[in-house]
Amino acid sequence: MTVRIVRLGTPRTAHEGLRIGTVRRPPRGVPAARFASEDWYDVWYPDLAPSPEVVKLGQQANTERDWAVFARKYRAEMAEPHASRTLALLAALSQTADFSVGCYCESEARCHRSVLRELFAERGARME
Repeated sequence: MTVRIVRLGTPRTAHEGLRIGTVRRPPRGVPAARFASEDWYDVWYPDLAPSPEVVKLGQQANTERDWAVFARKYRAEMAEPHASRTLALLAALSQTADFSVGCYCESEARCHRSVLRELFAERGARME
């Protein structure tokens, strides 16, 4: 059993399980009834997405230093009690269930998914 970090909207892999969208907004132009069938997500959970202000920092990050500022601020948001409890819960669930979390960004290296991967690993999640 594992948690997988995925790009939303890409074909699902075998044993991926429930797909959780950790994004601020649903995909544009896609009716809600098609989110799951078109491989976006099964459950929308924006609580693990960066705030709009922090998203802007990530989108404007052109240097490693800029990216580090984004990552630090996003980590601070994820350290808030609600988000921290959610991360702990999902890390524990990864021991007994397959599921995935994701975002739309093309490159994980410059996406909050990369920080989520680290946060799950730090909490002992079983990762693919």
